[in-house]
Amino acid sequence: MARSAGGYRLFDAAAVERIELVHTLRQLGLDLPTVHRVLEQKATLAEVAETHVRALDAQIRSLRLSRAVLSTVAKRGTSTQEMTLIHKLAQLSARERQQIIDGFVDRVFAGVEDEDTLVIAEFMRELPDEPSVEQVDAWVELAELVSDKEFEQVLRRRVINSGPDNRIEFGLNIRPLVIEHAGRAVDSGIAPESEPGRMTLDRIVPTDLPATEQVSLLAWLDTVTEPRIERYWQLLSLINGHTPDEPSVPAFKWFAEALSAHR
Repeated sequence: MARSAGGYRLFDAAAVERIELVHTLRQLGLDLPTVHRVLEQKATLAEVAETHVRALDAQIRSLRLSRAVLSTVAKRGTSTQEMTLIHKLAQLSARERQQIIDGFVDRVFAGVEDEDTLVIAEFMRELPDEPSVEQVDAWVELAELVSDKEFEQVLRRRVINSGPDNRIEFGLNIRPLVIEHAGRAVDSGIAPESEPGRMTLDRIVPTDLPATEQVSLLAWLDTVTEPRIERYWQLLSLINGHTPDEPSVPAFKWFAEALSAHR
């Protein structure tokens, strides 16, 4: 190789280009054997880049998961044993996380053939693949909730005892009215058994509501006034990247008391 008068090596344009390529690839994190394969034209830049992107994606997922777990531990003030459990839960694959929820839903709704109930059951299954910090925290709480046998039995009794009803219709039509009117009554301190309470009730359901439909409505309210069931839905919303609805249990409890007092 040619040298200058001072003894320095002289590089032609091609050599400089190779040096710059090596420097760039090393800065991007490629190891020397991979760089050598590119220089020897045993692998194209596109092939190497694609492989490296997949490796980086895996590293990013791992780092994101580690950060999420540590943030959850810091926020929850967990013990060593709890941290191990949180890490184990967070490392579960999407399929394994789904199996935990599927098992819970299947046990709660086993033997139920009511179409509306089965629709609700399907809504209770969604989980994400790559959880964020907030989703890890929500997932840990959800895992604790669905492992609570007492909660499972409470939900199971409500499913079994409800029978065919109008839950989907109630959820679509009555829920917004309860949140609007009963929620306002709760905020204003209106007693459900009072005359203003009766007037508020009339804005939610008609005065001539059939007795059979009222029974069905009270059965539905027995479910939506359970705080742990509402928390289940809130956690699912968080896990799936949605903003959960504001707590509605106080409004529904007010509505149930007003319904019992005036109808």
